[in-house]
Amino acid sequence: MMELSQARVAFLATNGYEDSELTSPWQALAAAGAQLTMVAPEPGEVTGKDGHVQAVDLVSADASPNGFDALVLPGGVVNADAIRMDTPSVAFTRGFFAEHKPVGVICHGGWILVEADVLDGRTLTSFPSLQTDLRNAGATWVDEEVVVDQGLVSSRTPDDLPAFNAKLLEEVAEGRHSGQTV
Repeated sequence: MMELSQARVAFLATNGYEDSELTSPWQALAAAGAQLTMVAPEPGEVTGKDGHVQAVDLVSADASPNGFDALVLPGGVVNADAIRMDTPSVAFTRGFFAEHKPVGVICHGGWILVEADVLDGRTLTSFPSLQTDLRNAGATWVDEEVVVDQGLVSSRTPDDLPAFNAKLLEEVAEGRHSGQTV
């Protein structure tokens, strides 16, 4: 088990993320003492669809999963669609699976996992409109508040954030998962 105060967690998002899907897990991890880094395709800041502004600490082209213990992928249609089209962001995401590190994904963030080609044989949930995309990528999609599959934590919507945050903290504390693979 890892002390959460020693955990280094990356958040990957761009403009148009679902505000609460970034801020709520960020606050939960910060309260546990984790070191948090905002990663985005472009430097400066990113703005959520409802106006939350988050400073970017690191651009995805310069980011490596080696420097982190876990990854969080907030949703938001515009955010997830843009991130999945950014090659360095997709490679960064895929690297967490290759290194067996925990990943939390919520709502439309699942699109990034489709593009990273890391869903074959995995079970997860998402916003319901993604279920066909996730199944076509080899995943088993279920309609549940939170799903944990070998370090992959997923939830459907902001309504699920309390359960998502609790399981995310648990999985980050557990550290690497041998079943978290590409």
